[in-house]
Amino acid sequence: MPGLALRISDRGSKSFVLIARYPTHPRNPTRRSLGKYGELTLDAAREKAREWLSQIRKGVDPRIEEERQRAAARVEQANTFEVVANAFLDRYASRLAKSGEARAIFAKEFIPRWPNRLANEITPKEAAEAVRAIAARGAPYQAYNAFGWLRRLFNWAISSGEHGVQTSPIARLSAADIIGHRREPRSRILADAEVRHLWAACRRLGYPYGPIFQLLLVTGQREREVADATWDEFDIEGRLWTIPKARMKGDRSHEVPLPASAISLLKALPRCKGPHLFSSTAGVKPLSGFSKAKIRLDGLIADEITRQGEGDASRPVPRWVIHDIRRTVRTHLSALPVQDLVRELVIAHAKPGLHKVYDQHTYREEKKQCLDLWDARLGQILNPVPARVSRISDHIADRKKGAARADA
Repeated sequence: MPGLALRISDRGSKSFVLIARYPTHPRNPTRRSLGKYGELTLDAAREKAREWLSQIRKGVDPRIEEERQRAAARVEQANTFEVVANAFLDRYASRLAKSGEARAIFAKEFIPRWPNRLANEITPKEAAEAVRAIAARGAPYQAYNAFGWLRRLFNWAISSGEHGVQTSPIARLSAADIIGHRREPRSRILADAEVRHLWAACRRLGYPYGPIFQLLLVTGQREREVADATWDEFDIEGRLWTIPKARMKGDRSHEVPLPASAISLLKALPRCKGPHLFSSTAGVKPLSGFSKAKIRLDGLIADEITRQGEGDASRPVPRWVIHDIRRTVRTHLSALPVQDLVRELVIAHAKPGLHKVYDQHTYREEKKQCLDLWDARLGQILNPVPARVSRISDHIADRKKGAARADA
């Protein structure tokens, strides 16, 4: 192999070199290292020398070409789907209320499919297959959520301009056509009997998941807002929970006046060394993975139905999701003598229209009244007055009214 040599330094270090007239130094032969002896075998050194000589004949400097290839490899490593997805989750999705849902979807559905693929090489066909696989498991609503998060990721990657993504494979896809199921708005609310069964099952489920479901029912807040709560957000004496804007949808803090039953639930919680109320790691990290707890809770609800003689435990509980608790609370708030704006503010919905700009009133007292009224109504649902006692009470009240009219 012309020009190939083994160079031995005065200290005994050995390396293969190629002596040639390189395009950047064409006048004189120049010695360049191919690699250290031992790291590079003789056969490998000969093969590398052949490649370099071929590039030199084409007018390409091998050193520059190697640096170009290393730079291209670095770009590829920075633009794999896994790297782009993690950047999206850390820098964009982490600010959103459903960041936990986003992380779970990408970790389970998308990153394992395309860990080392360049994000800009994923095709519409591959994106559609990934979403369709979720729907095929019998989870069409989860498929819609996954479709939405994948679209957000590619839109963010394009707008950030950092990862070489110029088009979205999902831009022209239709979620309904992929999934084959129209996404109907959920309207499920829990009946009063279901609320009682849920509350009783939560007591049996115990810490940490049982009190979470109960606090969802008492306050009407979102799942992650309760599950990620830390003790420094609560003023127990002042009966106020302030959720910081970093954890809120809409990037604004939210005050939740705490009714009596919420205070009771909070005082019964164990105080761990970590900051989180609900945790399986002594408060260090918040809870995640509600799916297994939900399955256990459904089993306990079915058992409660049987114990109270209202059904058969072998029959599945009518399907419900955790967000149905929030919808149930909001529905009951409509029956309370409270203005609608306050009902919406209690569950952290944004003020409508110009209210956001011109109405900076906190409505703390109004929200307190609303949640106290809901607490009383929830107490009546959980402990209903038997029909016979109710009729006797009504009869006594009617007689008192009649006597009062006669005296008048």
